[in-house]
Amino acid sequence: MSRDNWERLVVAVLKRDQIWQLCHQDSITTVSSDFSQRYLSLSHIVSSFPSPQLPLTNDSFVKDKKNESASITQKLFSALLRRRKPMYYDIAGDLDGISEDHFGLESFSLRELFVATDNFSNKNILGRGGHGTVYKGHLADGSLVAVKRFRAERADDQVKFEKELEISSIVAHRNVIRLRAFCNTRTERLLVYPYMANGSVASCLRERHESQPPLDWAIRLCVAVGAAKGLAYLHHECVRGIIHRDIKAANILLDEDFEAVVADFCLAKCTDSYDGDCVNGTIGHIAPEYLSTGKCSEKSDVYSYGVFLLELITGQRAFDHARLSNDEDVMLLDWVKQLSKDRKFEVMVDQDLGGNCDEEVEKLLHIAIICTQHDPERRPTMSEVVRMLEDGNVLAQRWEDFYKAMCEDEDFSLKACYDSGCDVSDEELSGPR
Repeated sequence: MSRDNWERLVVAVLKRDQIWQLCHQDSITTVSSDFSQRYLSLSHIVSSFPSPQLPLTNDSFVKDKKNESASITQKLFSALLRRRKPMYYDIAGDLDGISEDHFGLESFSLRELFVATDNFSNKNILGRGGHGTVYKGHLADGSLVAVKRFRAERADDQVKFEKELEISSIVAHRNVIRLRAFCNTRTERLLVYPYMANGSVASCLRERHESQPPLDWAIRLCVAVGAAKGLAYLHHECVRGIIHRDIKAANILLDEDFEAVVADFCLAKCTDSYDGDCVNGTIGHIAPEYLSTGKCSEKSDVYSYGVFLLELITGQRAFDHARLSNDEDVMLLDWVKQLSKDRKFEVMVDQDLGGNCDEEVEKLLHIAIICTQHDPERRPTMSEVVRMLEDGNVLAQRWEDFYKAMCEDEDFSLKACYDSGCDVSDEELSGPR
């Protein structure tokens, strides 16, 4: 067989353009086949095979040619199989410095999580946040999970991912979400959490389906207690003290038994670490001293928890421009405090509650007001909040002390109690946001 005929035979075998390009790449073992890579020429491919010697003189030469043809066919078939593999399987050593036993967590492959979420299908989206999207997933063992997929658009996304990975992996409390696994590749950052069957408190209050019953008062009270216990654990009992910095109804999840679970540690910080003076959180939930100085503490979380209680009572958002249409305060805290001052409890209470729990609502409202005092030193700790929720006598004594202080202290005016934006100087307002 002449060399020209030999080249035509190779061209015939490689007639499909896709296989032709595949076989000309420097490598076909990467995750993504980049056809912009340098291609080998046909003459280079042909030269890699020994050219036939003419004439054909014996059977051994024919046998050698058959073996060469079989080898070529095998190489092409193997290349085709490699090309047809899914595009999302992991490359060895793709964990970017995070070991697979990081914090004792399981490490899922990217392929497993693609399969679990149906290629991150929109139909599986559970929610969107400032740093990524959460998807519902079905693992191979049949368990349901929530997969948080971090964005990869900003320089600090990797930092946020590693921070949440670290903090979520050291907590161990029934009212705090526990990270199950993670996946970190060059292109994806994923955290795997247990699936919370009843979503977030915010979705139950404001986004529930018509077929879904509203949260009754007994459940709301249990949620308030569970969230308080979770925060008390983070502040006082965890191996490292943790400040959440974004407590709100959207970040309190509900399991199948409507047990409250504190979640989303993307903005959290450890009390023994410095995180600059940048303010993190959600408008309407940020404590005034944190907003004006950039310095946060456990008492900042106490303030946010107080606003969360108001969300439970009213069913409304902490910051809502819609209230302006009724000449009401855009800030939920200011609106509620004014109604409380006027004793108009029936106006503030969520209509879904039916108005049959005014006395219980007033108790929870007292705790919310105590937690949202302007001076952080006057706010209780979360451990004290738990005791107030569980013991009416403790609450009664604390409320009496609060009321006396409000009346007797000249520097602690009535306005300070009922205006969340008061006593903030021009100098403070010019501080970091």
